[in-house]
Amino acid sequence: MKTAKWVWALLAAVPFLGGCKDFWQAPSSTTTTTTATTLSSGYFFVLDEATSQVISYNIASGVLTEVASYSVPSSPLAMTVSPNHAFLYVSSLNGIYVYTISSGTLTLGNSGAVIATDPATVMAVDGTYSWLLEASGATGYLYAIPINSSTGDLASSTSVAQQVPLVGKTIDQLAISPNNKFVFVACGTNGTAAYAFTPANTNPFASAAYVVNAVENTTAGAAVSVAVDSSNRMVYVGEVDAVSSGGGLRAFALGATGGLTEISGSPFPSGGTGPYSILPKTTNDVVYVGNWNGTSAGNITGFSITVSNSTFLLTKLSSSVATGIRPASLVEDSNADFVLAESAGGSPYLSAYIFDKTTPTQLDLTLTDSTFAGISLASEH
Repeated sequence: MKTAKWVWALLAAVPFLGGCKDFWQAPSSTTTTTTATTLSSGYFFVLDEATSQVISYNIASGVLTEVASYSVPSSPLAMTVSPNHAFLYVSSLNGIYVYTISSGTLTLGNSGAVIATDPATVMAVDGTYSWLLEASGATGYLYAIPINSSTGDLASSTSVAQQVPLVGKTIDQLAISPNNKFVFVACGTNGTAAYAFTPANTNPFASAAYVVNAVENTTAGAAVSVAVDSSNRMVYVGEVDAVSSGGGLRAFALGATGGLTEISGSPFPSGGTGPYSILPKTTNDVVYVGNWNGTSAGNITGFSITVSNSTFLLTKLSSSVATGIRPASLVEDSNADFVLAESAGGSPYLSAYIFDKTTPTQLDLTLTDSTFAGISLASEH
């Protein structure tokens, strides 16, 4: 995600209260206690703004371990890992570079040249590994770049990027549904745009007309984050000023043809001024929201998900956990043992959490680090 200067890159009410958009919810406390662990994570990557580097890490038996660091040829903006964990894409002022991944180590591909010249602010690779989707506030377009699933480079020397216009040039986050049928882009005060997507087509956007402003903001709101759960059941949108108390999470049931139905009680107060990162856990029973609080420490608030008579219900967890200032990236590691938060304002930059042994949906802070000025976080998930 990129909001102003900071970037994000991906690896997560009751029926009779319908219509009461800002109804009272049980207050939640924020925990800062550190819990020791001996668990180990998969590899993850930090984009360091101060040094223009990508740094590879893992957590080995509870200890944060640097694997290696790599200089980016130009000032970095954003990054994303392909779903097959084989490639890391890093955008910069010069364009987009591709790296191959092997046990957490990186090798610059495409003979060191960019595969696209757009300074992308958001990126994601579809589940067929055929398309790199990216958008830039400089152009106001969403692009689909054909890529080679074996090398990560352009599909061929004559490959042509497909494009569709966005609404305006404010672009905060991008999400592809796991079934590869839909793409969603959070576009600030212009709402959330939705697009039909068919990877098998030469133009993946051509199967149906794209839909702009598929989700209008709530009054005074601005869409700053978007995510889809791993079973294609729900779409989540984080909005600034979604509720009277500040930022909120909007939740929509996702129909087979892309229709979005806002669930009862949405939007839900998320516990901060702006919900700039959303992580649906892969087991689908909980979604986490990273909240900004100005120049103060942010937090992660969780919502449990239940289904009753085909109706989705979200319930806020009793406790949130503290992050650094402006948590802009939120990912789960590939072992599904850790949730990792990157805070653009530091104090600390990196926070790692494990799942509570008694209440598995609850997060427990286990380690922090501020040895780098991170602006983005991506996981081999």
